[in-house]
Amino acid sequence: MGLQENVMTELKAAMRAKDTVALEALRAIKSAILLVQTEKGAGGSLSEEEEVKLVQKLVKQRKDSATIFKEQGRADLAEPELAQVAVIEKFLPEQLTEEEIEKVVVQTIDVVGASGMKDMGKVMGIVSKELAGQADGRTISTIVKNKLAQ
Repeated sequence: MGLQENVMTELKAAMRAKDTVALEALRAIKSAILLVQTEKGAGGSLSEEEEVKLVQKLVKQRKDSATIFKEQGRADLAEPELAQVAVIEKFLPEQLTEEEIEKVVVQTIDVVGASGMKDMGKVMGIVSKELAGQADGRTISTIVKNKLAQ
């Protein structure tokens, strides 16, 4: 079952449960899917990789919004954003721990023969492809920087 079918199933369950936070998050996913499917030149359906990227984008948007709201002292606005993140993350593959990401980064650095920050782009490209959907780009970037700076 694809992302769209899963979202519709969850949407119906959220409607029955009158869960407004889940409804808002699921409607956002549904809307994003429909926008991508109806774009000019789109084939009408999404690959699994595109679905993961779409969901990651939605999670990132909400996390960024929550961070901004917290910085402005608006916890009342940040909480719903974080609640939506929890709902949307259900549709992502299981996320790796920092230790697991670090192992992949170290292996990639060894394989590529990276020796400094000038090789960060190579390492990031390979690791990002390998861990697509399983790790946040910001976390990968931080770990790569730390390893290449040593």
